[in-house]
Amino acid sequence: MKGQASSSYKGAVKFRMPTAQNLVPIRLDLDVDGQKFKDTFTWNPSDPDSEIVVFARRTAKDLKLPPGFITVMASAIQSQIADFRSLEGQDMYPGERIVPIKLDLRVNHTLIRDQFLWDLNNFESDPEEFAKTFCADLGIQDPEVGPAIAFSIREQLYEIAVQSVASARENRISKKGRRGAEYTPVSKAGSTGLDLVKLFGHKSSVVRKRKEWDVYEPIVDLLSSEEVDALQAKEERLTRTI
Repeated sequence: MKGQASSSYKGAVKFRMPTAQNLVPIRLDLDVDGQKFKDTFTWNPSDPDSEIVVFARRTAKDLKLPPGFITVMASAIQSQIADFRSLEGQDMYPGERIVPIKLDLRVNHTLIRDQFLWDLNNFESDPEEFAKTFCADLGIQDPEVGPAIAFSIREQLYEIAVQSVASARENRISKKGRRGAEYTPVSKAGSTGLDLVKLFGHKSSVVRKRKEWDVYEPIVDLLSSEEVDALQAKEERLTRTI
């Protein structure tokens, strides 16, 4: 996939998703009176809060969910948006870092496993377009796979951005009394980024060595109904033990 042009942000920038669209990844895992509902989607944090209840009502009506889901769903969405908004205005350090993104998803009968590098410094990146190209290149027909891949990428980038805010905060504390100190990541976010010079060297090619091909080769499997049932049963057992 052809990379997109990126702008360089060596210093601190204000918190936002490191993508072209500043969207909040929302994950719902609700249980109301023994009935479960799971969903993932993105939300524009600039949208008015009144839209949240409208969305919850419409979703409950369309999916024929009990009325009790409306309040619970709206509250879960509002909480995640509030967490995102609480970080707005705070410094984050994208730096010049490449981060590993890993996919390990099952969408209906399709199993996807892959890992690749993502430019955290590219604020014009588009997970949805990447997912669309990914599915086209691998001949994936299920229309639900692309959105699931894009959401997984956004969710991981969001976690890294949150860690970057924490790292910037810790850096400000450690710099008290030390003027001009350079930024040094001290949180988990710092260990997530990869130094391209260390990764490839000054004279090395970015073309992967043959022994690395299997590591970065995407795996796509189509599961039988029996295999899907077995995986669902396993997932339910794991959920009950947590």
